[in-house]
Amino acid sequence: MKNKSLFQPIKIGKVEIKNKISMAPMGAFGLVDNEGCYNQRAIDYYVERAKGGTGLIITSITKVENELDKVVPGIIPIISINPGRFLMTSSEMAERVHAYGSKIFLQLTMGFGRSGAPGTLLRAQPVSASDIPNYWDPTVTCRALTTSEVEWIVTKFVEGAEIARQAGFDGVEIHAVHEGYLLDQFTLSIFNRRTDKYGGDLRGRLQLPVEIVQGIKAEVGDDFPVGLRYSVKSCIKDWRQGGLPEEDYIEKGRDLEEGIEAAKILETAGYDELNTDLGTYDAWYWSHPPLYQKDGLYLPYTKELKKAVNIPVIVAGKLGNPDLAERALDDGSADMIGLGRPLLCDAYWPKKALGNHPERIRPCIGCHTGCLGRGFEGKPLSCTVNPAVGRERYYEIKPAIKSKKIMVVGGGISGMEAARVAVMRGHNVTLYESTNELGGEVIPGSVPDFKLDDRRLLDWYRNEMKELKVKIIFNTKVTEDMVQKEKPDAVIIATGAKDIRLKLPGIEKDKVSTAVEILNGSKQSGENVLMIGGGLVGCETALYLAKQGKKVTIVEARDSVLNAGKPIPHMNKIMLIDLMKKYNIKIITGNSLLEVTEDGAVLIDSSFKKQNVSADTVIIAVGFRSDRELYDKLNGKIADLYLVGDAYETANIMEAIWSGNEIGLNC
Repeated sequence: MKNKSLFQPIKIGKVEIKNKISMAPMGAFGLVDNEGCYNQRAIDYYVERAKGGTGLIITSITKVENELDKVVPGIIPIISINPGRFLMTSSEMAERVHAYGSKIFLQLTMGFGRSGAPGTLLRAQPVSASDIPNYWDPTVTCRALTTSEVEWIVTKFVEGAEIARQAGFDGVEIHAVHEGYLLDQFTLSIFNRRTDKYGGDLRGRLQLPVEIVQGIKAEVGDDFPVGLRYSVKSCIKDWRQGGLPEEDYIEKGRDLEEGIEAAKILETAGYDELNTDLGTYDAWYWSHPPLYQKDGLYLPYTKELKKAVNIPVIVAGKLGNPDLAERALDDGSADMIGLGRPLLCDAYWPKKALGNHPERIRPCIGCHTGCLGRGFEGKPLSCTVNPAVGRERYYEIKPAIKSKKIMVVGGGISGMEAARVAVMRGHNVTLYESTNELGGEVIPGSVPDFKLDDRRLLDWYRNEMKELKVKIIFNTKVTEDMVQKEKPDAVIIATGAKDIRLKLPGIEKDKVSTAVEILNGSKQSGENVLMIGGGLVGCETALYLAKQGKKVTIVEARDSVLNAGKPIPHMNKIMLIDLMKKYNIKIITGNSLLEVTEDGAVLIDSSFKKQNVSADTVIIAVGFRSDRELYDKLNGKIADLYLVGDAYETANIMEAIWSGNEIGLNC
């Protein structure tokens, strides 16, 4: 059997788990009621992962108190608001998870402290180990918790663990000596300036997590496992500044040496597992790796950690490829694999890996738009490529009452998603694509080396079209006459969008191209490039060219780059900005293109001040315009006519997939 190690049992403490696949803890934003108790959506969400074959499920961060570190209710679970109701709702969840042979741990958190956003997440002044600046708003100073307040929080952890045991959870995981959250702020010298028992040297700074595990064990016994979410290295280059992979910098948080020493102390204190990653909020692209990070980015560090401890080490970090996950187990880099976003994208990852069908695992694209990004927009947890996440009961694909003849016009991501879901419901679907290839604008968008995950998504969709035997007609531009001749019951227009072309002096010159033309290879760039447009397409294309050694300057009309269009999740945004700095990409803001000249271009700012910039290539990346030509001709003539993806509104991959999914489910 391929991937044999993944499907061997493992023990955490005295609890045996059927395989070495763990669902990584993720914030279940919005999957709670106004008293902080899990709702039906949360139960369905976790049970679906148990159905898919996950051995161990570790829940969302669950706050043990909400009086000192005060967050807005109704966003994340809080065990202390109504403990009796929390026990009732979570016990049903644990019972259902157990029915599928999976184990489930409740993750208990002290809270956010410095890492909480004032006014949006936090309802009061942030607290921390010491009087330090808030991460999101450095003008806000955190209040240092008193010794008695910290001791009281320890009792809340103990109470929370007892409730978890009564509810039927198989263990708890403490959140966290990890990612710079409130508990971690006590363990890091950069944040902890205390002189009481919770400060000082490394052992003093670890006193709080030591008291928590010892208090829980004293209350519930040694047979109830207590794990720890743990960052073996912080990757802090400076306050609010992370260190890039392979960058030479002085670690100002926990370096690997201290991380290994701390792990030994924590194991001795009684922790039964270490759920390990790297990073802090200051280096959030380590804790929540975007598409720009490599697969298995934590493994070199966890391999060293494993040599120092005897308790199981769970490792996540872009391990969605089953073969890579297997190698991590076999070469001593991990005892158990943590899957976070991969289990959002595909709840049945374990069963597909076990059945030797990795090509059918829907891949994560590292965008964060549908998961953490939605949390920061005040929206419920979901997933860009899997709209059913967090609403499994409502987005279940069910057979249609009557099979319909459906035309899908456009073979991009949105069209393929609509076709995929409609076929699974039993409809007779024909997909028309005007070119000889499926994928639309994601094809050029996936060209850069760091867009590997997008290429994987394209491969998955193309394979699903084959597996589901979707009828596809290539090299055909659908006309109004064709539609009238075919007489479909429903038409789904997924014709995408086209580059916005500027009408300016010199724009017709050979040196001018669009980002799409550069990415698809129909035009080549010179060595000195001027990128007009500092949105995501412009910045990623600039990085792609700069990594080839080209000199690139970005011109953006706004005051900063990456601020137009749909919000870009924080970890992706700060890493892309750091990478552009690393590759010496120059950024000119507050300016627009006025004219393309023989030597380069003329720019103009809002005060009508002009400047000349030299360039041998000018690339236009100012956005896209929806292609609604066919829709406009059919509108008012066909009852079941739908417009999806960029044809409806130019946005991102999530909007494309979600709109296609919605219509596929209900057409």
